[in-house]
Amino acid sequence: MTYSTILYTIADKVGTITLNRPDKRNAFNADVVAELTEAFTDAQENESVKVIVLAASGEVFSAGADLGYLQSLQQNSFEENVADSQKLMALYKLMYTLSKPIIAKIEGHAIAGGCGLASVCDFSFAVPEAQFGYTEVKIGFIPAIVMVFLLRKINERHAKELLLTGKLITAETAEKYGLINAVIPKNKIDEAVSGLCVELIAQTSRVAVATTKSMIAAVQEMGLDEALQYAAEMNAKARATDDCQYGIRSFLEKKKPEWK
Repeated sequence: MTYSTILYTIADKVGTITLNRPDKRNAFNADVVAELTEAFTDAQENESVKVIVLAASGEVFSAGADLGYLQSLQQNSFEENVADSQKLMALYKLMYTLSKPIIAKIEGHAIAGGCGLASVCDFSFAVPEAQFGYTEVKIGFIPAIVMVFLLRKINERHAKELLLTGKLITAETAEKYGLINAVIPKNKIDEAVSGLCVELIAQTSRVAVATTKSMIAAVQEMGLDEALQYAAEMNAKARATDDCQYGIRSFLEKKKPEWK
């Protein structure tokens, strides 16, 4: 597929998806959502990809929804707006449930839906200058879809602070709240992201990572007994996988497993 709003490359088992509307502060519109969905779907299905990096061109990671695009949607019927919202919902769900780890490299402000992207990635590294926030309430809008994922990531007190005030927080505060993993100087963030990619590629099993991600998403909706029964069954299934048998055999033979 030819992309007009993003860049998508694959090298050394890393699929890099880059928001590429710097003149629009990498704001969302229908094309951005569709192309991100297409790229993440390809990365999910492509055997040459084991880890995904989400980055952005320009000085802003993403300013969220394009206001011109939002204004045009005001002419839509309720049913049309539901259909449009479901496309963004599907993108976030795809990213959250993707079987491969996603690392966000955030080198500029991540606002509203852009902050939502950081929320659904498995790892997020940001430069000290980056700011984060869900500013929807300041324009009479609501952070409806992103809150579902934010409340899974940080505690309710911090979520309410961000969602109800619409204020921006520093990268340092975002790390403190658990929204991102680490604050990395701009001249070292490429190295940090690359290092994590290498670690995940060399040291982890595709099957084990995929299963673990799936379980993390599933168990949070279960009661204790249901979750434990599900975990016991998944534990039993994991023992029978080729990856588990290979990993245990390698350990017993004192060999380092060579993961694909």
